[in-house]
Amino acid sequence: MKKYIYILIILAVLGGIIWLVMTPGTPGKLDDFAKCLGDKGAIFYGAFWCPHCQAQKALFGKSAKLLPYIECSTPDGKSQLPLCVDKNVTNYPTWHFATTSATPDILTGEIPLETLAEKTGCVLPQ
Repeated sequence: MKKYIYILIILAVLGGIIWLVMTPGTPGKLDDFAKCLGDKGAIFYGAFWCPHCQAQKALFGKSAKLLPYIECSTPDGKSQLPLCVDKNVTNYPTWHFATTSATPDILTGEIPLETLAEKTGCVLPQ
């Protein structure tokens, strides 16, 4: 009898996991803001191993998946991808903002959401 109870519990847990994976989540509160950053030409360069990049993404919560993010690290974490070398990205995180001049507007480090809104003109939800 105990064997059947354990099987039922395992099936219930697996069913719950499958339901969570298959059910689309609710939108993040910063989805429109994150999309707007990309629409305005902002680019977020980072590395998977960078704690400051993870903290920057954490500011966006569920909306982080919509950021205009470019991974600069090679999978082994020991080198930088050519795209980031070509853009002279030397610190993480680095944000490039669209400008009318030949020189990009660049900020490095963890950038507050308010600053990102100012730089791009994107509306930061209250």
